[in-house]
Amino acid sequence: MTREFASALDTGRVRRNNEDAVAIDAQAGLAILADGMGGHHAGEVASAMACEIVRQDLARWRRAWPDTSSQSAALQAMVRCVAHANQAVLRAAQTRPECRGMGTTLVLVLVAGTQLLVGHVGDSRAYRWRDDQLERLTRDHSLLQEQVDAGLMSAEEAASSRRRNIVTRAVGVEPEVQLEVQAHDALPGDLVLLCSDGLTDMVSDTEIAAVLRLGGPLQVLCARLIEAANAAGGADNIAVVLTRDEGDPFK
Repeated sequence: MTREFASALDTGRVRRNNEDAVAIDAQAGLAILADGMGGHHAGEVASAMACEIVRQDLARWRRAWPDTSSQSAALQAMVRCVAHANQAVLRAAQTRPECRGMGTTLVLVLVAGTQLLVGHVGDSRAYRWRDDQLERLTRDHSLLQEQVDAGLMSAEEAASSRRRNIVTRAVGVEPEVQLEVQAHDALPGDLVLLCSDGLTDMVSDTEIAAVLRLGGPLQVLCARLIEAANAAGGADNIAVVLTRDEGDPFK
């Protein structure tokens, strides 16, 4: 399927600089989103580095391996590319004083024929909109998600906790990073959303679904999601990516 992509970044209403980043390679069927963290402006360095390294590596892999029928090969390539980005960000954090302590979340989607391949580290998310239903494809790597999974608190309690942004995995923090990967079927009409927690901390899944239900051009939907997060307070940077096949009847 030939796909279209759109993205939007916004500083929000509280932060002064933007530590989110996105990278898209439409020819490779690839989109990446990262939410950086760290010292003075270091978060934006980490997120930009991670996005660009993964984009370059995976696009190069797609050109070298045009037959994407092997799902396992594609997933392994995603893991290798994120491992490369992890080493680069970690090395910069260790050798550049202004970047000490930086790291980034990362979520990416690679569309390979009828397969939607998703990988993530941290609490940036991927969703799929299909048949008027919004489905979260990723599970946060966060302290609160672990507590919810252990039955120590409810999802509602976690949503209002001040500790909801403590992640348990990040790119560029440890010598090795564990990218969680999964494969889903890609059907005509599917809309895929990648987003940072600047959206999901401000806007519920129900509210995200209400925006997507309006339909329209992808860039318009991106702008509406940003507006919704800012209207709810805009407490963090906001990044969104949307993708669908161009023959989509959802238009």
